[in-house]
Amino acid sequence: MTDLAPTPVQLGPWRPRLAAWSGLGLVIEALEHQGGLPTPVNYVDDVLLREPQREPFLALIDHAGLVVCKQVGADHPTHREVRGRSSRGRLSQGEYYHHDGCSGPVKPRVVEIRCPHQATPRHIATAIAPFPASVHAMLHELPAALVTAELAPWHALTLAGGEVPLADCDLVQGLLNRTIRRDLDAESARAYFRAVDLRAGAYREPWSFGESRFIANRNPLRTMQHRRAYLDLHSGGQQNGHLLKRWPAEEA
Repeated sequence: MTDLAPTPVQLGPWRPRLAAWSGLGLVIEALEHQGGLPTPVNYVDDVLLREPQREPFLALIDHAGLVVCKQVGADHPTHREVRGRSSRGRLSQGEYYHHDGCSGPVKPRVVEIRCPHQATPRHIATAIAPFPASVHAMLHELPAALVTAELAPWHALTLAGGEVPLADCDLVQGLLNRTIRRDLDAESARAYFRAVDLRAGAYREPWSFGESRFIANRNPLRTMQHRRAYLDLHSGGQQNGHLLKRWPAEEA
């Protein structure tokens, strides 16, 4: 956090109260109505995702890349459980940077991940980084011993200050992921991705109950990737609260 004043945002009669935050995206702490109306407990579904605020809010996510909504007092039936567990020997798929819906023909515009109110805190983080900065960071942090013949031209290009063409980023990231999965054990791979997070400027703040993170998953302005992130050696060895997920732009 910093003392910098956040940029004002207006969504119809509602003005989000933004946290003083200089990292990736915007952090909404609460909503204020210009006429003094009380804010609904579930202000995400009852205000931000309801007309006429819905499309301006989705456009804000497109522009910012990440919008974090704090202190949401209730969940919604459209949320579903986030599945997937990590392996001791190798990383699970969710621990690699990815877009949601990457196996389908069209990726969803926005993904929302929610930490609901629950008895157990969430100790495992969710890292969110700009794409293709995530790919460039992976190339920069790749140990020299793991640079294969296929990766060598892209690795050299990145170290020389160049950028992988956007059309090739998915291919290069796939090569990187296969190399990491094949050659690094789980803890070495997690340490690698912690370095990638830092180089890419990822959002890795701890989860709080009633917090939603809206991630720009596919748009022409800013696109993000995310992953389940173990930020230290101990975060995987304790009981963890669960997360919820949905694709709100596809739920008219």
